[in-house]
Amino acid sequence: MNESFDLVAECPNSSARAGVLHTDHGDILTPIFMPVGTQGAVKAIDHRSLLEVGAQIILGNSYHLYLRPGLELLKHFGGLHRFMNWTRPILTDSGGYQVFSLRDLRTLREDGVEFKSHIDGSKHFFSPEGVISIQRHIGSDIMMCFDECTPYPTSHADAEASMQTTLHWEQRCLQAHRRVDVMYGHRQLLFAIGQGSVYPDLRRSCMEELVAMDFDGYAIGGLAIGEPLDEMYDIVATSTDVMPKHKARYLMGVGTPQNILNAIELGVDMFDCVMPTRNARNGTVFTTTGKLNVKNAVLKDNTEAIDAGLDNYASANFSRGYLRHLFMTGEILGLQLATMQNLGFYLWLSRTAREKILDGSFRQWKQDFLARYYPDRL
Repeated sequence: MNESFDLVAECPNSSARAGVLHTDHGDILTPIFMPVGTQGAVKAIDHRSLLEVGAQIILGNSYHLYLRPGLELLKHFGGLHRFMNWTRPILTDSGGYQVFSLRDLRTLREDGVEFKSHIDGSKHFFSPEGVISIQRHIGSDIMMCFDECTPYPTSHADAEASMQTTLHWEQRCLQAHRRVDVMYGHRQLLFAIGQGSVYPDLRRSCMEELVAMDFDGYAIGGLAIGEPLDEMYDIVATSTDVMPKHKARYLMGVGTPQNILNAIELGVDMFDCVMPTRNARNGTVFTTTGKLNVKNAVLKDNTEAIDAGLDNYASANFSRGYLRHLFMTGEILGLQLATMQNLGFYLWLSRTAREKILDGSFRQWKQDFLARYYPDRL
């Protein structure tokens, strides 16, 4: 495969790295956080605001987009980029996470998964080859392989059996990717996903086999589902130790600011999580000086900007007192401003981490930032 990732700098006293991931819809500077737009939209924020806060790439979900709007409509519009009028890169998950999250609505087979639609109960079969076809119709810049995510906890034997299924499916995805032509004229990268629950031996062997297959990039899946934090970090370290330096590394579905910075220190390049957008809609905002519960009465007459440390429209132009008023009165604008603030913060965090890696001060900056952000955890 043609190389799509350039390693620009490495931290002198950790595994943190800065790079550039090349796609036909633009370059992505890493480390990067990717806002989640499951159904072709990031909840409570418009595209112009996403661009303002620095979103370089967003996510879509193959399972949900397959059900709605459906492949024929996506093909009619010329793919998801044109359908939603987003000109920057898009990554699509394969639907593998739904194998975990919708286990009451699916039947797992050796050759794939039969889902019962959560919308109308209709049945749909997802195979590795079918998932590649779905993502060809979507036209994402980065496609994810079909995998099986095991629940936590799970036994070593069950985790190994699931891992073997994942490896078999991912090999079939790779073959289909090479066989099925692109539909809209731009290159689509294919990333593999390592599994193996919290067992280091399984994680290592799984990633070694995937690396031997030679994908465009590699992801760590199946974490942040209830396992202890120290085990999560151990698995991340085990995985990045095996991943090639010249390929992008993606930790799926993680997480808090602390999670992200610690994983960057362990050598991860890419992140996604619903936390910033979901928390925004629930009234929790992340700022450069700490978290705020915007419904707290103490903010009622607060005239400070939502976040003086950020310069986007929402953060700099509205007070904390006004944001609280919007939430207390149920105004939709409150959700929009909080979402813009949270995504702005997450993107600032990854952008600043990159700057600190480039100037060699990442590790000390990370320690200082977390000490200020989480003073109660020291």
